[in-house]
Amino acid sequence: MGPRRIGVLTGGGDCPGLNAVIRAVVKTATLGHGVETVGILDGYQGLVEDRVVPLDRDSVSGILDQGGTILGTNNRAAPARYADGTDADGKPRIVDATDRCLATAQKHGLDALVVIGGDGTMSCSAPIAQAGLPVIGVPKTIDNDLVGTDLTFGFTTAASTATESLDRLHTTAESHHRVIVCELMGRNAGWLTLESGVASGADVILLPELPFQPEVVCDFVQSRRAGGRGFSIVACAEGARIAGQETVVARRVQGSPDPIRLGGIGALVADLVERETGIETRTTVLGHVQRGGAPVAADRVLATQFGHAAVEFLLQGAKNQVVVLRNGTIEHIDLMEVTGKQRLVPTDHPLIRAARSIGTCFGVQ
Repeated sequence: MGPRRIGVLTGGGDCPGLNAVIRAVVKTATLGHGVETVGILDGYQGLVEDRVVPLDRDSVSGILDQGGTILGTNNRAAPARYADGTDADGKPRIVDATDRCLATAQKHGLDALVVIGGDGTMSCSAPIAQAGLPVIGVPKTIDNDLVGTDLTFGFTTAASTATESLDRLHTTAESHHRVIVCELMGRNAGWLTLESGVASGADVILLPELPFQPEVVCDFVQSRRAGGRGFSIVACAEGARIAGQETVVARRVQGSPDPIRLGGIGALVADLVERETGIETRTTVLGHVQRGGAPVAADRVLATQFGHAAVEFLLQGAKNQVVVLRNGTIEHIDLMEVTGKQRLVPTDHPLIRAARSIGTCFGVQ
């Protein structure tokens, strides 16, 4: 017999399309199969603290096109390493709260859990799955870095937002004959910077997967100036780094499953370019603008497909799986294939080759 009541949560950073998944999960479960659903508030924190709400058709009406998540989310509440107050020295007291998660699930009669999140969220679900509560993951992240799926929902919207922003920087850079460096999200994966950089016609694209040589970037910018193009746009991933140097870290967050917060490479590149070339250079950090707003049509469709498939796979007996898109088909793979891994841009990716062929600089020879 399949699950009769399932819980759904959104974990990690928000992204466009989360509400579309929640809507699809609830409607598929309740209307299609008579399965009850409850929402867990603020990711795993709600599961630890027993904060849940009933979800039905009315609860999810009108949310398809809304950004964010009606359930709230949290990227600092890994159950196996949960910050439960502070110790005598004022430092976070880290405990294993997996049992508290299971107690919440038992209290509310949950037979399974739909977890919507990226690689960090999937890793957080592993102890719960191993303890006996069936889990099925739905891959979301604007970084598009989840192993096993060709695409995560949220990425297409973020790439569209980043592309539009780079387009706007293009006009002001050209007007003022400047170099403008735009720092983009993506953590250690360059998918977002690569796609938006190519789509906007960025002159230089700096990716985490291709540590760059400053002299190559500066020479390229100077050659554009000498050739009559008095401006340049640099699309710079937050995880990009100078060859032979460490990634630039903005800060570290205690108690988070992913404590390292990247940031600052854009300013470093801008300072370097201006100093070495004498060309006035500015920096823009696009930041959380990339994660916000309504999902584009493609993400609404993919999110709906993923949410529907999550319920259907559960009812077919799948457990401890992640819904993925492979070669145009919705499938599922083992949760453990995804946890603790990242899908990075291959250095010989066809889009990199195409960009090189049209004169884009990647900061390497």
